[in-house]
Amino acid sequence: MRFVRWFSDVGLSDVGLVGGKNASLGEMIRSLAPLGVRVPDGFAITAEAYRHCLREAGVEGGIRELISGLKRDDVHDLVERSAKIRGLIASAGLPDDVREETLAAYRELSGRYSVDAADVAVRSSATAEDLPGASFAGQQDTYLNIRGEGAVLDAVRRCFASLFTARAIGYREDMGFDHLEVALSVGVQKMVRSDLAASGVLFTLDPESGHRGMALITASWGLGEAVVQGQVVPDQFYVHKPTLREGHRSLVWKTIGSKERRMVYAAPGAGKLVELEPVPEELRSRACLSDDEVLQLARWALQIEDHYARARGAESPMDVEWGKDGQTGELFILQARPETVHSNRKGAALRIYRLTGKGEQLAQGLAVGEGVAVGRARVIESPSQSAEFRRGEILVTESTDPDWEPIMKMAAGIVTEGGGRTSHAAIVARELGIPAVLGTAGAMRTIPSGETVTLSCAEGEQGRIYRGALEYEVDELDPSQFPRPRTQMMLNVGSPEQAFSAAMLPNDGVGLARMEFIFASWVKVHPLALTRYGELAPEVKAEVDAMTRGYADKTEYFVDKLSQGIGVIAAAFHPKPVILRLSDFKSNEYATLLGGRQFEPVEENPMIGWRGASRYYHPQYKEGFVLEARAIRRAREEFGLKNLLVMVPFCRTPDEGRRVLQVLRDCGLRQGRDGLEVYVMAELPSNVFLAEEYARIFDGFSIGSNDLTQLCLGVDRDSALVAPLFDERNAAVKQACARIIAAARQAGRKVGICGQAPSDFPDFAEFLVEHGIDSISLTPDSLLKTSERVAQAEQRPRPAGPARRAGDVLLGTAVKEVVAKPVAAYADTEPFFPDKPE
Repeated sequence: MRFVRWFSDVGLSDVGLVGGKNASLGEMIRSLAPLGVRVPDGFAITAEAYRHCLREAGVEGGIRELISGLKRDDVHDLVERSAKIRGLIASAGLPDDVREETLAAYRELSGRYSVDAADVAVRSSATAEDLPGASFAGQQDTYLNIRGEGAVLDAVRRCFASLFTARAIGYREDMGFDHLEVALSVGVQKMVRSDLAASGVLFTLDPESGHRGMALITASWGLGEAVVQGQVVPDQFYVHKPTLREGHRSLVWKTIGSKERRMVYAAPGAGKLVELEPVPEELRSRACLSDDEVLQLARWALQIEDHYARARGAESPMDVEWGKDGQTGELFILQARPETVHSNRKGAALRIYRLTGKGEQLAQGLAVGEGVAVGRARVIESPSQSAEFRRGEILVTESTDPDWEPIMKMAAGIVTEGGGRTSHAAIVARELGIPAVLGTAGAMRTIPSGETVTLSCAEGEQGRIYRGALEYEVDELDPSQFPRPRTQMMLNVGSPEQAFSAAMLPNDGVGLARMEFIFASWVKVHPLALTRYGELAPEVKAEVDAMTRGYADKTEYFVDKLSQGIGVIAAAFHPKPVILRLSDFKSNEYATLLGGRQFEPVEENPMIGWRGASRYYHPQYKEGFVLEARAIRRAREEFGLKNLLVMVPFCRTPDEGRRVLQVLRDCGLRQGRDGLEVYVMAELPSNVFLAEEYARIFDGFSIGSNDLTQLCLGVDRDSALVAPLFDERNAAVKQACARIIAAARQAGRKVGICGQAPSDFPDFAEFLVEHGIDSISLTPDSLLKTSERVAQAEQRPRPAGPARRAGDVLLGTAVKEVVAKPVAAYADTEPFFPDKPE
């Protein structure tokens, strides 16, 4: 046939013939379907058929005349000319030869599925679409649930006309494409009955940070257009690609979206093909996919990514649409195209935003991008209100589709009530380089139209809109210019939500990931409220039931949530080391967790009370710590994240360290097995004086400068009255640090620091380097300046002589004598400090 090609007969080399979308479908059917990747069958009506239609109708001259007079910055002129051109094409109809070939192919496709008239998706596929350097996705129209010969022909004609929608004309103008050089093919593909199940979008990278180690899958009930158009808040699943390749079940992060609506086939006689309907309440809180289905999609995504990388001779992150058939239960890949936003950013500067002002929060949702925008909010319900919008305003609406793009290109920021990270609004915002906040329930009501607001995506996963123009700072950095000292420059990561973007900074891993931060933000329930659920008061039980909904086993909720939070950080930095500090809440902080007050003592001084190592083996808390250990083991073994290491905080005596190691062994976390290293926080005077003994027990030290300063100087860092005395650069603190470094080096153990001091005081970081510290762990915003100071310090000669020897590090004579004695003489004695010799 002249004007029709079956998908199985085309591939990536046929973009000029069948457009990017159809060429990609053919490539997958030919090369990946034999490997098990399921792609629905179909055929393409070629670009030559489109050109033939225009020639037969004699409308090319009229189109060129209308385009030549286009006023690109005049939205109304663009819309008006678009309508006229589409009218010319639509009125032309289809030539007889194109009609006959199309109907013959449709009849054959129906026969392949043993039906009289197959339900099909009729999709536009432009010859400049889905290229690595340009994304025309969504610029032209797609029609779903098309059934019958007449309906197919009508949809094909409308697809041809959609090459000249206002959004498509505007995009070609922006990209420098000749309008009449770009042609349109149409794909006719068997529908997957995802209206009876679920569908969504996946990326083979994190679409926010560009992190290449993750695959993000979004899912919602019903047809995928609702996800693409941002009409729902979908489920999200992050899968770690390197460990998935090794055979691990590396689904590290699951988020259940609200999914209030779904797109389904419309009832016969309804006058429309598809419609939105409410999702039953019991389905909204359920994940659309099982873990096995998520992992299957991720494996297919890797096959697709690898194949396209080989075909193009370069790394090729992909943007893929998928659907699950509700009749058969099978998963299908519906289309795939190269991701263009991050793939085209080579050598781009890194911009780090910090919101410094404070104001009234008006709305909150999912952050897209990491920027800040200040401007007048403009609440708009429809693209037809484009005349009300002014360049530099912040668009606030329910959801967007390609018809909104002329307005979006003028916006400083975007806020939508629906949508997720793979919705139309998210994709366009990234492409335009502007921040967006999606899934902000009630935003059109709570954000006053015409009032100045600040849109912030600089505060982690959650984006916020504040009243007024708040102050913010921005640093623009070139990552290639970051100094890379010999000393390892690691990061303190407090939040899993910030891990992907932090991992993009030049770093040597994570020196401190705080378990208690994950407790507070991801788990929120005291572990003993789950292990001793039967002891809870009825009102507390009700709250715990609500929090653990969907988990038959209460303790599984804790292990699942905690392992995900841990796993996200370890996956983001894989294969670099991630040192996870075991929970170090104080009793008053544990009490704030749901159900915690019942199980926590009231202590006069929680700062030096029941915290850290002393809890892990204690009979009143050990069962809670076991859940913590189970989560770590799941992250290391099930997710495959062997780069995850652990650190014991507030370990008062060497014997206490041994007891903690025994509990970890009992939980299946054996030091040295599968590369597991266990560090100890060096933050107590006992850690300093007995450093050699601790070095025989643990794999390394991490100096906690905050607590070490507090306990060396006897200063409560929470007391404003003595706050001026709290100074990590005090000689006593520096001597303690030097003593630990020297002892660790003598024993051949690793030693780093994860306290705040190196981030706040670059001169303190220099001091540590001079004494030979192995690593410095910093907050992300201080990484650059401290790296520069460290690199400079490394160029200077280190102190020589006795100060470099363990046991003789800037200490008074009496203390040197104590250190010189065999450490074993003081092991496990009480009090914690050795008696001063006569």
